[in-house]
Amino acid sequence: MSGNTTRLGSANTYDNALRQLTTRQANMASLQEQITAGKKVLRPSDDPSGAAQAERAITRMARVTTDQRALEVQRNAVSTAESTLGDAVKAVQDFRTLAVQAGNTALTATDRASIAQQMTTLRDQILGYANEKDSNGQPLFGGLGSTAAPFTDHGGGVTFDGIAGQAAAGAVSVPATLDGAATWMNVPTGNGVFAITQAAGTSTVYTDAGKVTDPSALTGANYNVVFHVAGGVTTYDVLNTTAGTTVQSAQPYTAGKAIAFDGLSMTPSGAPVDGATLAVEPSTTTSLFGVLDSAIAGVRDATTSGAVAQNVAQALVQIDSGLSRLQSSRGMAGDLLNRVDDISGRQTDRSIQLEADRSRAEDIDPVKGISDFQTQQTAYSAALGTYAQIQKQSLFNFIS
Repeated sequence: MSGNTTRLGSANTYDNALRQLTTRQANMASLQEQITAGKKVLRPSDDPSGAAQAERAITRMARVTTDQRALEVQRNAVSTAESTLGDAVKAVQDFRTLAVQAGNTALTATDRASIAQQMTTLRDQILGYANEKDSNGQPLFGGLGSTAAPFTDHGGGVTFDGIAGQAAAGAVSVPATLDGAATWMNVPTGNGVFAITQAAGTSTVYTDAGKVTDPSALTGANYNVVFHVAGGVTTYDVLNTTAGTTVQSAQPYTAGKAIAFDGLSMTPSGAPVDGATLAVEPSTTTSLFGVLDSAIAGVRDATTSGAVAQNVAQALVQIDSGLSRLQSSRGMAGDLLNRVDDISGRQTDRSIQLEADRSRAEDIDPVKGISDFQTQQTAYSAALGTYAQIQKQSLFNFIS
């Protein structure tokens, strides 16, 4: 019978034992390094797929952080704009109070001049609000672009030197500037539907701002209300100057009694001279500063109580329209701030999700890591003890 005999030399046994010890020692060192760093992927070679996933998550988190910083700048700008509009609303309300005060017929020309000076101070203050800048020196009401000061006072009136319009909000951003043209330069004249003015040389008949009595009857045409005085009797004609027709003719005039035609009415006062004319035109737009300037001039330059009453009545209607524009823009700023909060919340959730993705890809489970380390440590200790015993084996130990 024949058999196979395998000879194991001492040197070969020692080499195998040392190789096992070295491998286990390296595994322990690697686990210890991972536990210390808290990561199972310390270098791409540890887990190429996991390293790539972690890198993508880190890049996206950096992008979210950048977007969040930009969003905070936009938040601060819109918040400043909202606060500025609140200050402007209060200033316009104070201006309106002075206009009402100026309508008191007991005031003297000196009193009204003093009130007009206070109104001028408020007007300049409001212009300053319109040119307010954010913390980075950018105009808050520059619209789509403007010079350093989008509103310029040329003496004859205020002009808007920016680009009208409102930038669109993005998925992770909001516009940092508001539309200055819509906020400050878009106030309807008159009562918002039509405006009444005195024709040149007419200073003996006055009227309120008028009102709409039948919207369906409005024509949008221009009219002249012409007064005639003959034999101590005052009458008026209503002429449609757009169509060249007469709407009413030889109607008796009574101060304080409404004149109504084509869906609108007005209440005149005063003692008109022959040929005195009130012009009625469709409402257009003017700037808030134009409204304020007209109100100041109407208070300062009026020479009769009737003129003051007319100027104040028409000014109050337009001031209220200007206030409505400011409050609308302030509401828009509030909506943008709400949108900022919404975007910020979603970005925070996204950051948490991306951090979780990164953690799953490269972070080590501490409990599992420590358990694996202890297992490796136990195996290493056993291997080390076995090697020590093998190292003592020698044929000479058994020869006596």
